[in-house]
This record gives sequence, C-alpha cells and structure tokens, in this order.
Amino acid sequence: MAQAPDAPVVLRAAGRPVGRYVTRPELPARLSPRPYLHPVTTLAGTQVTELAPADHLHHLGVGVAVPDVEGHNFWGGRTYVRDRGPTELDNHGVQRHHSFQLRDPDGFVEELRWVASGAELLRERRTVAATGLTDTAWALDFTFSLTNVTGAPLSLGSPATNGRPGAAYGGFFWRARKEDTAPDVFTAHTGGEDRVHGSRADWLALAGTDWTLVLAGATDTTRRDPWFVRTAEYPGVGSSLASAARLPIAPGDTAVRRIVTVVADGRLGRDEAAALVRKAVNR
Repeated sequence: MAQAPDAPVVLRAAGRPVGRYVTRPELPARLSPRPYLHPVTTLAGTQVTELAPADHLHHLGVGVAVPDVEGHNFWGGRTYVRDRGPTELDNHGVQRHHSFQLRDPDGFVEELRWVASGAELLRERRTVAATGLTDTAWALDFTFSLTNVTGAPLSLGSPATNGRPGAAYGGFFWRARKEDTAPDVFTAHTGGEDRVHGSRADWLALAGTDWTLVLAGATDTTRRDPWFVRTAEYPGVGSSLASAARLPIAPGDTAVRRIVTVVADGRLGRDEAAALVRKAVNR
C-alpha cells in the first residue's frame, strides 16, 4: 500500500531507525502546533529527545520554534510581555506541513506555512538528512529557510528582546532526555551552563549518562547566533535567532540557518566531540 504523502517519516542512519518526524501532530493551539522529530535515538537505541514533558508541555522533541513573529507565538505556552512578564495570550501560531519535495529513508525536503490569525506570515523550506558517521555515532543535518511572504516588513523576537535577560530562545531547539542527573555541557574552550549559555562557539556538547549530542552551526551566519542552554532546570539546547536585537526579514527576503548535530552513544570528551563534529559538518 502506498504511503500517505504527509505520513510520518522514519529516518534511518547506518540502516537503523534513528528518528520519527511527525508532520501533522494533533495538539492544542496553546502548544503552537508544529512538525517535530521524536523520538530521536542513538544507534544503540537510547532515546535523546522528549515530547511535551510535564515541565514544559510545549517542548516538542527537535524542531524550529520562535516565541515572537510580529507578536505571534510560534513557541507555545505563555508569551513574555514587557513590564508584565509571562502572560497567557490568545496569539499562538501554527506551522502547517504543506508538502514534501523529497522524502527518502535518510532525509527529506519539506515546505511549511507559518500561519497566525488566518494569515500566512512565513513560508519555510526545511531540509533534514541523517548520515552514519561511525559504529556509535550518526549526524542529523537540519537546515531551515524562512521567507517573509506578507508583503510588509516583519521581525522575529524572543523574551530577551522583549525585556527578559538571558532568555533569547527561539530558532532550532532540541529538548533532550531528562535524567536523574543533569547533563554536562561544554564547548572547545569552556564548560558549564553559566559559561556556555549565551556564548558563541562553533560547537557545543551535551553529555548525559550514556549519550552525547554535539551541535554545530554549519554556516557563518549560524555560527554568529549565540547558544541557548539549559541543564539544571531541564536539558535543552537551541541556537538563538534573536538575542540582543530582533531579527528583521524584509518582504520576500529569507533567513537561513543550518545546524548539524552528532548523536553519539557514550559520553564523549572534547577531542572526540570535536573530531566527530568536524567529520559531520565537512562530509
């Protein structure tokens, strides 16, 4: 029987299933419904994502989420309002899967529409690929291109640009597996949540009990975005589109970012993480 054109995609690396991409999740509007990858696993089968955990129901595995697109919430949950703080608003948007231009076991090219208040704001082209690296590691290559289709200027913001220091989340985001002990986070030159959060580094690693994620900006523009990191409260890592200032996108213009993530069994050290991420980005 032929597969439905918008059925979930099972990603494979080195011949093994390592991720499930859901295109049309049935979620309440408050969670800003959007396609996501979950579960994502290591080659040995260890799950390294969480979906709608109790601490943040709007955290949906791996995907793209932005808390402020011209005042519309594509992140989920409450909206940070200057001088008011986190506020429940009826302002949530939806990322709608439109079509696949390509869909294979090792990846896909997808078109999405970002819609809020009945209007399309952004059109996204998303390219995702899974590649085996070693017997214990594979790489997820994730590129997203956001085009302003409104005919008027728009901009992307975050709680940080709206007045909440240290909360520049929005963009590519990976909600990792929560364990009894918080994961370690480190870059080539430093370590710890306090030092890595908000920093700019070619790559960072999140190391759990028996797994490691190594995330890298794979373009010059992406590498200029600072990292958003949480380990103590919950394990999550993102690349911030709007940190010190809002990101403007003129009518017809496109913002493009590419993140490559190494998914490895075991706890990697700095040298191992650096070697694997170089192999993943430069392959």
